[in-house]
Amino acid sequence: MAFKIGLLGLGTVGTGTAQILLDSTGRHPLLQEIEIHRVGVRSPNKPRAVKLPPERLTTDLEAIVTDPDIDIIVEVLGGLEPARSLILKAISHGKHIVTANKAVIARYGAEIFTAAEEKGVYVLLEAAVGGGIPVIEPLKLSLGVNRINSVIGIVNGTTNYILTRMQTEGGEFADILADAQKLGYAEADPTADVDGLDAADKIAILASIAFAGRIKLSDVHCEGIRQVSAADIAYAQKLGFVIKLLAVAKREEPVPTFPTDSDMLQMRVHPTLVPQIHPLASINGVYNAILVEGEPIGQVMFFGPGAGSGPTASAVVSDIMNIAAVLKTAGESHRLHSLLSCVHQHYCAIAPMSELVTRFYARFLTKDSPGVIGHLGTSFGKHHVSLESVVQTGFRGDLAEIVVVTHDVREGNFRHALEEIRALDAVDSIPSILRVL
Repeated sequence: MAFKIGLLGLGTVGTGTAQILLDSTGRHPLLQEIEIHRVGVRSPNKPRAVKLPPERLTTDLEAIVTDPDIDIIVEVLGGLEPARSLILKAISHGKHIVTANKAVIARYGAEIFTAAEEKGVYVLLEAAVGGGIPVIEPLKLSLGVNRINSVIGIVNGTTNYILTRMQTEGGEFADILADAQKLGYAEADPTADVDGLDAADKIAILASIAFAGRIKLSDVHCEGIRQVSAADIAYAQKLGFVIKLLAVAKREEPVPTFPTDSDMLQMRVHPTLVPQIHPLASINGVYNAILVEGEPIGQVMFFGPGAGSGPTASAVVSDIMNIAAVLKTAGESHRLHSLLSCVHQHYCAIAPMSELVTRFYARFLTKDSPGVIGHLGTSFGKHHVSLESVVQTGFRGDLAEIVVVTHDVREGNFRHALEEIRALDAVDSIPSILRVL
């Protein structure tokens, strides 16, 4: 029994996928039963790293998703359209879907999974988060018996590369970003990466699986790394931290102060001071890592290359093989494997950021006048913000630089204190406000 694949896209990931499927030597024997039937490309005559018969290439993508001979559509086009429309059309024609497209799934997952359930087909997306790191299927299968309490990850290689170089070289964000663009580690338009949007897509997907509910992307609080300076990197290091862009999905504990009938989740992406002894602190360069904490298993960390042709293609082909294995075992009249499919319908309740309880780091520039630190302490105390440390670190020009680290505090209280502090005559500015893990 041969399983026929329609491959949409023959770029970096598409080429890597085709190379694995065309060279099954030493790999799982089931791959020998998987055939690339049609490939959708923009330019059929373009020179390519992978050799395919010319008659298998076409620019007519709709003809691929409606082809009655094709069993599985593999979407590696990227972008929102035409990827979304092609996925939905393929589902309507009874095709199973494998996709690496986190943006489409994060925004249109509800529509896609509802359509897939109605049609009785799979949508698998291991490659959408963490490149070659196997994390989505383990969350569905191996860890499915656990009560997941948190999923915290470094899920964007570009920002991790920039922050790592800022730490090792002492450079500023803008300079290292420009160099990363020249080296190909950052896109010409880096917005999705450096503003945290890519990480938000990924944590929304991971949370929907870990907590068995849909996530509205607009509910994910999102901050990027543009405001992180070399000064913050240096002060963090002196305090025993490194700064990482973390994507966090976590059950809200203790019980929130506002009424709720179900578990609330924290959903957030932001630069964070991570203790140097924490498992995520040592993840450097373009690598990704996802730390899952649950009961009864405790902590499990998934680590590896978060992007690239080979790693991402590995995840794509593993999904193809999973679908092929189920179809081969169950035959034409199979019902969806409940552990592989996503069938949850409800939306998770997301706690407002004002209710988040965490520690904060803040850096102030103030006039060099007596009593400034006392004024800061008074304002914080008025709003129930307890300070772990207050240090005057030196001067920037004629302004004193003061760094504050708090104990655990409700975010709403901390923000109210900052509003009052900004109004103080002695305070020039607050260049940095970062959360502490």
